Amino acid sequence: MNKLDSLLYDELINSGHASKDALNDALKESEAQNESLAVVLVKKNIAKQEYILKVFSRLLSLRFMDLKNCNIDKQVLDKVPVKFASYYQFVPLEIKDRVMVIAVAYPLETKTQDEIRMQLGYDLEVVLATREDILEALRKYYGLAADTLRMIVSSVNQETTVFEDRGEKIEDIEKLAGDASIIKLVNQIILEAYRKRATDIHIEPYRQDVAVRYRIDGILYDANIPGEIRNFLNAIISRIKIMSNLNIVEHRLPQDGRAVVKVQEHVLDLRISTIPTSFGESVVIRILPTQMLFNLEKLGLSKREVNIFEDMIKKPHGIIFVTGPTGSGKTTTLYTCLNRINTRDRKIITIEDPIEYEMFGITQIQVMPEIGLDFGRGLRSILRHDPDVIMVGEVRDLETAEIAIRVALTGHLVFSTLHTNDAPSAITRLIDIGVEPYLIASSVEVFIAQRLVRLICPECKYEDKSISVEVREMIARDLGLKSLDEAKIFRSKGCINCNFSGFFGRSAIYEILLVDEEVKDLIIKKAPSNRLKSLAQAKGMQTLRQDGWRRVIQGLTTPEEVIRVTSIENLKDQEPLVAYNQEPETMQGENNKRIYNRLDEKINLRYRIFKSAEELASKGYTPQQLGATKNISAGGLVFSSTQMLAISTFVEVRIELPNSEEPVECLSRVVRVEELEEGKKYDIAVCFLDITSAQRSRLEKYITKIQSK
Repeated sequence: MNKLDSLLYDELINSGHASKDALNDALKESEAQNESLAVVLVKKNIAKQEYILKVFSRLLSLRFMDLKNCNIDKQVLDKVPVKFASYYQFVPLEIKDRVMVIAVAYPLETKTQDEIRMQLGYDLEVVLATREDILEALRKYYGLAADTLRMIVSSVNQETTVFEDRGEKIEDIEKLAGDASIIKLVNQIILEAYRKRATDIHIEPYRQDVAVRYRIDGILYDANIPGEIRNFLNAIISRIKIMSNLNIVEHRLPQDGRAVVKVQEHVLDLRISTIPTSFGESVVIRILPTQMLFNLEKLGLSKREVNIFEDMIKKPHGIIFVTGPTGSGKTTTLYTCLNRINTRDRKIITIEDPIEYEMFGITQIQVMPEIGLDFGRGLRSILRHDPDVIMVGEVRDLETAEIAIRVALTGHLVFSTLHTNDAPSAITRLIDIGVEPYLIASSVEVFIAQRLVRLICPECKYEDKSISVEVREMIARDLGLKSLDEAKIFRSKGCINCNFSGFFGRSAIYEILLVDEEVKDLIIKKAPSNRLKSLAQAKGMQTLRQDGWRRVIQGLTTPEEVIRVTSIENLKDQEPLVAYNQEPETMQGENNKRIYNRLDEKINLRYRIFKSAEELASKGYTPQQLGATKNISAGGLVFSSTQMLAISTFVEVRIELPNSEEPVECLSRVVRVEELEEGKKYDIAVCFLDITSAQRSRLEKYITKIQSK
């Protein structure tokens, strides 16, 4: 037993932290495996690593540090080669005069300290940190797989053949793809993605560079990988192709494949897709767990929504449509519903493209258009297998839609998806592809629209009391809250737990349109989706935006997230909206008395229309529109337009006050639309959202001045 093991052994006995028998067994195992006692104690869960390090810290007068919040100067890192730091498993922290402070996971022996001191030319000050923190710091500061890349560079330089006349390096890509170092490099990229909760890995070639990015909670982040990886792009792609049984010599055509890997006792299904680009092949790896626990309560549904789902999936026949863009979680919702009704007395068959999750007890069919197995043909064959429940991955055309409807009308429960912005638009979409309205009304039970919002990291969450009153008013108005105090907004600072993004995980928001008798009547009359939506809201339907606001005041997400994922309704091919929304509270007081004076005067203005939440987030906009106000106040204005706008559309207005050098600019929201000339002219009322106090004061002074004349 060495000195460190002896100190640790005596301390654990004296403190009563572990029994003597358990320590003796651990000691024998450490000697047999030639490992330190501390490593064995952690492995056998006799003592936690943090506890052991704090014992050494006290006994040896060494500092114990948390590296998560530590920033290391690049000049310090440059003094220590990655190969050297990885071999001795330490992280350089700082240099004070001729002393280098290094963090280790286990106190270093004198011989090891002498070796490091001789190689680096510095005296050492040793501090302690957990092994996980040290490995994470090596990845963070030196780059993922930096040591592996150095090994590959060394081996390639020794084996590269050089033409004397042109000096070109010729590498055997096939041989290199099977090299242990390349295999390790690809494995490290996949493992790091899994650790960071990534759903996709993007490998993108550019001129003289390669980008590796992870999609985490729906947003892409750059992976910290050394620049040398660009020299091994072909070898990495060849290795990925070998894993997924793709043709490694085909670089001109897109290819799709799959592979199954095991990571930390979890089996992952990798969906691999390659496409040719100007500078090489681009690869995307989708990471899917082969087994998932599907639960309605964990989808983010409210109690009311859970009850609606329960009622719908227990129906003996009919169609349940889930709508939304790609990546909005539609398939997960459908799988959750299937899992809920997956019993031995039901025959459930799915036809998908692709099959994303394997589910025991359910027959799953993969669409293969190249051999003629599309959704329509698959559906016709499924009926011969006497199913009770069918899931169609997506309704893309009239043939699939009609077969699905006929299946539902003949006593089967059908689940499927559509790509539409909201639930009412799904009806318009089905009619557009040629489905008769009476078939929709008689077969569909519910339309469900959904989006995914990122959840605030619980470790660094705080209440944001500086949020503007306008945002609180918008939330309170949409949800019908009695007081602005109920509209509490939370944010996050960013921490190691959420990779400093401020978000950890995602949840769905929903819009559920139940097809009852009144809705069926409107469908048969081919009513536009805005009328369907108005009726559904009057009967209690929450829109995607309202459901998002509910998550905001619950402290689960932020207003920006809700705006980012909820698009504004597209009113193309719909009849004009004549009904009013209530004017905002900023423009009215008790007994309809206005808080701000209103001036009926024409003032030039320009406005920009944000057609979607994505445009709003990126500050993209359509060309400026010219117009003039009909009346104006410090809380909002009314202007005439030849362009139809939807209620809740975000509009950036620029009001050019007479005899004023600076215009008033602010983001506003459409709260009322009135048709003046059929399909030609509209009065648009907007309320100001982010107007500053100074701008509001300028407007109020201008209006008061004009009215006093």
